[in-house]
Amino acid sequence: QLHVVESGGGLVQPGGSLRISCVASGVYASGWFRQAPGKEREGVSCITKSGHTTHYADSVRGRFTISRDNVTNAIHLLMNKLKPEDTAVYYCAASANDNICSLSPKNFDSWGQGTQVTVSS
Repeated sequence: QLHVVESGGGLVQPGGSLRISCVASGVYASGWFRQAPGKEREGVSCITKSGHTTHYADSVRGRFTISRDNVTNAIHLLMNKLKPEDTAVYYCAASANDNICSLSPKNFDSWGQGTQVTVSS
């Protein structure tokens, strides 16, 4: 069983920036997802185990950047130019498939507990 723990959520004003991170129990292909109240969980970004491939949802492309540090097993999501509609619980997920980079939750095996990101003035 893979283990994933997120950190770094909080309250930020519109237009601001925030970095959230997660640490996994090893080096795995990973993804960030989010779920707002009353909505389905949606893919935000993903990265392969090597870090060579990344994908972004259209709604965040150009504003968010995913990265990883395979020494510390950390995956980061830097979020810039945040909007109120980015408010959600953000989840980090890991997959045992090293080469996967998918925005579909069904392709990931293990999930963190989530971290709340609130964008509001």
